[in-house]
Amino acid sequence: MLDSVKDKARSFLFGRKRAYEITFNGVQADEVLADLAKFCRATESTFHTDPRVAAVMEGRREVWLRIMHHLKLTNEQIWDRYGRN
Repeated sequence: MLDSVKDKARSFLFGRKRAYEITFNGVQADEVLADLAKFCRATESTFHTDPRVAAVMEGRREVWLRIMHHLKLTNEQIWDRYGRN
């Protein structure tokens, strides 16, 4: 039974990865990703002297990282990151 649960979890994660790949593919997707990269501070520090502002910026960056994980990592890397726990 445990293997069945594991198989369902893997199937769910891999299906979700595929959905991200389908959603973020194409010219319009590239435009959206470029906008999100700026908004989410994809390549910039989220440091701010006000911890509340820093927390907001870090939250945005966390969303960016999740999208990138689903687009750039292999299925096995996705499983290692999100499925093992």
